[in-house]
Amino acid sequence: MAHAAGKQGPKIVSKSSAGGTGAAGAGGGPPIMPLASPLMGKKKKPFLGMPAPLGYVPGLGRGATGFTTRSDIGPARDANDPVDDRHAPPGKRTVGDQMKKNQDDDDEDLNDTNYDEFNGYAGSLFSSGPYEKDDEEADAIYAALDKRMDERRKERRELREKEEIEKYRMERPKIQQQFSDLKRKLSEVSEEEWLSIPEVGDARNKRQRNPRYEKLTPVPDSFFSKHLQTGENHTTVDPLQGLGGLNTPYPGSMTPGTGELDMRKIGQARNTLMDMRLSQVSDSVSGQTVVDPKGYLTDLNSMIPTHGGDISDIKKARLLLKSVRETNPHHPPAWIASARLEEVTGKLQVARNLIMKGTEMCPKSEDVWLEAARLQPGDTAKAVVAQAVRHLPGSVRIYIRAAELETDIRAKKRVLRKALENVSKSVRLWKTAVELEEPEDARIMLSRAVECCPTSVELWLALARLETYENARRVLNKARENIPTDRHIWITAAKLEEANSNTQMVEKIIDRAITSLRANGVEINREQWIQVCSCVRRVSCGCCVAHGALECARAIYAHALQVFPSKKSVWLRAAYFEKNNGTRESLEALLQRAVAHCPKAEVLWLMGAKSKWLAEDVPAARSILALAFQANPNSEEIWLAAVKLESENNEYERARRLLAKARSSAPTARVFMKSVKLEWVLGNIEAAQELCTEALKHYEDFPKLWMMRGQIEEQCENMDKAREAYNQGLKKCPHSSGLWLLLSRLEERVGTADQSQSNPGKGPTQESPGLESVRLEFRAGLKNIANTLMAKALQECPNSGILWAEAVFLEARPQRKTKSVDALKKCEHDPHVLLAVAKYASLFSLKHLAREWFLRTVKIEPDLGDAWALFYKFELQHGTEEQQEEVRKRCENAEPRHGELWCAESKHVLNWQKKTGEILAEVASKIKNTF
Repeated sequence: MAHAAGKQGPKIVSKSSAGGTGAAGAGGGPPIMPLASPLMGKKKKPFLGMPAPLGYVPGLGRGATGFTTRSDIGPARDANDPVDDRHAPPGKRTVGDQMKKNQDDDDEDLNDTNYDEFNGYAGSLFSSGPYEKDDEEADAIYAALDKRMDERRKERRELREKEEIEKYRMERPKIQQQFSDLKRKLSEVSEEEWLSIPEVGDARNKRQRNPRYEKLTPVPDSFFSKHLQTGENHTTVDPLQGLGGLNTPYPGSMTPGTGELDMRKIGQARNTLMDMRLSQVSDSVSGQTVVDPKGYLTDLNSMIPTHGGDISDIKKARLLLKSVRETNPHHPPAWIASARLEEVTGKLQVARNLIMKGTEMCPKSEDVWLEAARLQPGDTAKAVVAQAVRHLPGSVRIYIRAAELETDIRAKKRVLRKALENVSKSVRLWKTAVELEEPEDARIMLSRAVECCPTSVELWLALARLETYENARRVLNKARENIPTDRHIWITAAKLEEANSNTQMVEKIIDRAITSLRANGVEINREQWIQVCSCVRRVSCGCCVAHGALECARAIYAHALQVFPSKKSVWLRAAYFEKNNGTRESLEALLQRAVAHCPKAEVLWLMGAKSKWLAEDVPAARSILALAFQANPNSEEIWLAAVKLESENNEYERARRLLAKARSSAPTARVFMKSVKLEWVLGNIEAAQELCTEALKHYEDFPKLWMMRGQIEEQCENMDKAREAYNQGLKKCPHSSGLWLLLSRLEERVGTADQSQSNPGKGPTQESPGLESVRLEFRAGLKNIANTLMAKALQECPNSGILWAEAVFLEARPQRKTKSVDALKKCEHDPHVLLAVAKYASLFSLKHLAREWFLRTVKIEPDLGDAWALFYKFELQHGTEEQQEEVRKRCENAEPRHGELWCAESKHVLNWQKKTGEILAEVASKIKNTF
C-alpha cells in the first residue's frame, strides 16, 4: 500500500484543479500540467523493496491480525492417519498419538492439590527443558545433601517410629497379647481342674450335624415286570393306527414292549453295578483317595510326547547340531548327538539316516558304529556291526556288541572265537567267551587265556578253581611267578591247602606271602588286612563245609594282630571270629592278649568277664572286672557289669554296696536307674521311691526315671500319683514318646477315654504315638476312626515299617495280601514288615512260606525278640522238636533285647532273673493262637 501510494504521489492535485481536469478531460480538451509538490525532491526509504525480516507480520503493529492458509499448515489429516516416520515406536505411529503425547508433555499439573508448601509442585516445572551437565551436577549435590541430612536424622527418626509403633500397639494390641496374662495363669491350673474341663461340643446347627444323605431304595422286580407288561408311551403316531384314536393300536398287531421278563439278566446287571461300586471304594481309606497320585501322574506322563523340551528349543538344538556337523563333519559326537535328538523327538528314521551318514564321515569311530547298531533293527544291526568290524578289526566293544546281537549260543561262540583270533590280548573277550563254555571246554580255553594274558589275576584264579588239587597248585605257582605283587593269589593258595585238609601249610603260605610281598615293594595297610579278614570270615561263616577257610582266616587275623597290636577294632573282629567259629578257650586266650595290648578298651574286658560268667566261673569273672577297674577307674560300663554279675548270682548286698560306691564315685543317670531297679525288683518299694526322688533331683531330664516312678506308683495302685509323675516327666521331657504312651495307657485303664485319645497325638514323633492312637481306637471298636488315623500316620511316616505291619492286619481278610505287597514295596528290608508277611502266610497254612519269612526276619534283625517269639510259637504248632530246639538255641545265642511283647516280659519285675530261653517260652505262651 505504501509502495502504491509512492507511485501515485506526483499525480496529487488540488480539489479545484482536480475538478477542472476531470471536466476538461471529459470534455476532450488538452491535458493540463500539474503543479510542483514538496514530495518530489524527498529520498527513497532504504528498506523499501527489501525482504521482510524474520518473524515480521504485516499489520501486527497497528492491531491487524493475519490469517493462516492451508499452505501454511499443510493438508488436513485425521487422528488415525499414520505418521511420515515408517519406523516410529509403538504409541507414536499415528497423528493422534503424537498430538496426545505433545499435549501431555506440555500440560503440567499445576493444580492446588498437587502443591506442597515445602516441595512446591509434585512434578517438575522444567521437565520439558533440556537436561544438561550442570543439571546433573546439581542433582548429585542435592542428593548428597539429602543423604547426609537423612543420616543425621536417622536415629531420631527411628526412635520416633519405634515410639509410634509402641503407641499403636498399646492402643490396638494383638489378640495374642490380649490373652497373654490368661495364658500365664494356665501354669496355676491344677491337674484336677484341667481334667474337669469339659470337652468342646459340636457347635454346628442341626442341619450341618445331620446332613441328609441321598437315600437310594432298590427297585423291586415287580416294578419292572408291571411296566414291561403295560407297554411304552409313544411320542409318534403309528401309521397302522386308525384315525379314530391314538391309544388303540391296529388290530392284530403285537402290543409294543410286551414280552417275557428275564429275571436272571436283571440280577446279573444289579450284581455288576454293585461290583463296580464296591471296586471303587474297596481300596479307599478315610484321608486317602482311591486314585494313586504317583500312578496317575505316571499315566499322564505316558500321554505326553517323549521329548520334554519346548519346540523352539528343539529347533534351536537341531540348528546348532547342523552347524557343528557342517563345520566339522569328522567329529563323531556331533553325529551321535544329532541322532539322539531325533530319536528323542520321535523321528527314528531320521536318526538312523543321520547316524549312517555319520559312519560314512567317521568310519574309524567306535562310538558312532555302536550308536548305529543300537538304532538299527535286528538284521540291519548285524549288517552294521559286520561293516564296523571291517573298518575296526581290533575293537573289543564292537565284537561284544556283535555277540550280544546273536540269539543262538553257537553263533555267540563263533563270533567270540573270531574276535579272539584278531584280539587275543583282551581279558574281557576271554572272560565273555569262557562264560559260555562248559567246564571242560572252559578249562582248555583258560589254559590258552593265561598264555595270552599272563598278567590277569582273574583268569589265573578261574583256571585254578577248575583244575584238580595238584594242577591247581601248579597253576597258582605259575601265577605267582607272573604276578608277584598280588596278594589274592597267596590267599587263594592258602584256601586251597586248607580245603584239602593241609592246615599245616596255611601259616607257612601266609608267612611266605608277607615275605614275598615285602620283597616286591607291596605294603598292605590295616584297612586292606581287615578287608581280607572280613572276606575270609564271610566265606568261612557262610559256607564252612564247602570252603573250610577257618584256619586261613585265623592265620590272617594272627598276622594282622602282630602288625597292628594296639588297634582295638582288629582285636574286636578277631574276638567275634573266635566267638562264632572257635572254642571258649581260644576266645578267652585271645581276649587276655587283647586286654594286655588295649587295656582301655572296656568292651574287651566285658567280653572276657561274660565268657567266664557263662562258663559259671564267677570268681574268675570278678577278678577280670577287678583288673578292669584298675585299668578304667570310674567306668560306668564296668560298674554296671559288676552289679549285674553280683545280682544274677543272688549277691544282693554286694550289688547294693557296689551301686552305693558307684553313686558316690561315678554318679550317672544309668547308675541311679540301676539302683532304683535293684530295690524295686527286690520288693523294697520305699527305698526305690527314695532313690528315685534323689535321682530326679540331679537328673530330672532323664525320662526313664520318671517312667519308673510312675510304674512303681501304678504297682502300688496310686493312679493319681502315677498320673502326676507322668505329667511332671512330660514337662521336663516333652519329647519322650515312652512317657506319652504310659500316660495314655494309664488313662485308658482308669477309664478317661478322652484323655487317653488326646495324649498320643502330642508326642514328638508320629510313629509310636500314631500307632498307639490307632490301637486305642481299634480296641474301643471304632475301626473307621482307626483307619483314618492309620492313613494319616502313613502319610506323615511313609517309610515306617511298624506302621505298615499294623496296617496289614487292620484291613479285611481279602485285602491283606494287597496291603502286604504295598508294605514290602515301601519297606522291603524292615523286620516288622517281614514279620507281618510271615504271620499273614501262617494264617493260610502256608507253612513252608511262613517259615522262610520268619527265617528272613530273624536274619535281618536278630535283636527283635517279637520275631523270635512268633517264630517259636509257629514251630510249637507246626514244627518238629528239632526245629523248636533250633529256634530256641538261635534265640539264646542272639540274646534279643527289643520288641513290644519281648520287653513287656523281660522288663517285668517278676522276670528280672529269667534267662533268654525262659523269656522266649513265656512270651510265646502269651501270644494268641493266630497260627
